[in-house]
Amino acid sequence: MTAARANESRPRRPEMTYAFWGAVALAVLLLAGTLVSAVWTSSVSPADPGNTTQVVLGQAVYAKHCAACHGAKLEGQPNWRDRLANGRMPAPPHDETGHTWHHPDSVLFGITKEGLVPGKYAPKGYQSDMPAFGGALRDEEIWAVLAYIKSTWPPRELAHQREVDRQSRTRR
Repeated sequence: MTAARANESRPRRPEMTYAFWGAVALAVLLLAGTLVSAVWTSSVSPADPGNTTQVVLGQAVYAKHCAACHGAKLEGQPNWRDRLANGRMPAPPHDETGHTWHHPDSVLFGITKEGLVPGKYAPKGYQSDMPAFGGALRDEEIWAVLAYIKSTWPPRELAHQREVDRQSRTRR
């Protein structure tokens, strides 16, 4: 009997086979989890304009807390590019005619939560009428408002903002 035939006649131990395939499955799951985590943290926004539930919530929160200044249709205040008599700027539009889509999500979230903080989101010494909503809104509500705003943008502006946000995330 040859050595190859002798090996064929030996019974395999099932616990070794299970252990081997269990280890392989665990390794695959860990690798997949790492990849999913990397993709999530680098390219997915917490403000998802495709999430209908989030957009509906955001629309309601926007109507209650933001529309008085930024407009019911996100149109901003008249002459929003011209300084007011007090030196401050009117509230800009959040539709495609404004500049909201030029900023990454982290900046939009920060301005909404903390206000237009001079030295952080605005030039030093800058004064703004933009209040901080961190005490009035939960983070989930702020993200929902941003999702609602994004859901109104045409494809070109939405794609541009996604790229700006992606680049911002990769620099961190």
